Amino acid sequence: MNTRHITISDCSLRDGNHALKHQLTKEQISEYCEKADHAGIDIIEVGHGYGLGASSTAFGLAKVDDETMLSIAREKCVNSKLGIHFVPGVGKHSELEMAMEIGVDIFRIASHCTEGNITHRSIEHIKKSGKKVFGVLIMSHMADAKRLLKEATGMKSAGADGIVLMDSAGYSTPDLVREKISTLVDNLGITIGYHAHNNLGLAVANSIEAVESGASMIDATIKGFGAGSGNTQLEAIVAVLERYGFLMNTKFKNLIDLSIYAEQNIISRVPDIKAINIMTGMHGLFTGYGTYIQKISSDFNVDIFELCERLASRKLVASQEDIILEEANKLAKKII
Repeated sequence: MNTRHITISDCSLRDGNHALKHQLTKEQISEYCEKADHAGIDIIEVGHGYGLGASSTAFGLAKVDDETMLSIAREKCVNSKLGIHFVPGVGKHSELEMAMEIGVDIFRIASHCTEGNITHRSIEHIKKSGKKVFGVLIMSHMADAKRLLKEATGMKSAGADGIVLMDSAGYSTPDLVREKISTLVDNLGITIGYHAHNNLGLAVANSIEAVESGASMIDATIKGFGAGSGNTQLEAIVAVLERYGFLMNTKFKNLIDLSIYAEQNIISRVPDIKAINIMTGMHGLFTGYGTYIQKISSDFNVDIFELCERLASRKLVASQEDIILEEANKLAKKII
């Protein structure tokens, strides 16, 4: 019998916003938060898919602005903590101030997995304000365990209460998850969380492996809807963790109404694993690139798998769509 408590962080209204092209409505945010709060969810993350301050022509214009989204959610999150995702440079510090004034509880400050230093100023600032703050390492498959520990140690020194590893490409396999999570758990002494994507059909398995390796916080979305092929399905991971005997504030039976509500009122298409999702997962490419890679390969009339291979060799990180165009153009002209 396990006695460890696992915190469930529901990012349906943030990562799930990717799947809706950032078009969540006020009513959907309000109703979902109320039901998730009643279901005993620990943390409800709300916002644009790319985080606070991301609504723009570059990242996609959100239907509802940040301040309105967070104010609506704040009103409905009575027992659940309200969380946000923030990438320095994408969002501004003035937007962090706005979030603190509204009463956001959990601040997750993110960077590419080898650039943790860009988060330190934000983490220090939030920590001084008495808020709970986590450092988030995006695209964690692109660094080995030793490098991730170095970046996470820097975040901890800045004041982070915990570290979340994001498998943003859905590339990881359970052995990789075990090595990286165990390294952080064994050396940091703070909360370690894990955020999976389902490109290779391993999101739930990888999340279980993370918990077995010592992680005490798991990200998930209702019905698994999120960027690309989606995330760890909330209902499934809670059910499996229950079977393993882990302690949680929510139970599977409390998620049934939430799941039905989301299917009938929010999700236009239940996620499945399309060939493009598997291709981006295999090649370690940001899962949000999938639709764009499909479009560009069609526009340039080039082989999509070969394009993915070229992009993988360039080790793309997020927001490098220009390189997708560059490589498609070279492939069309048969330039090596």
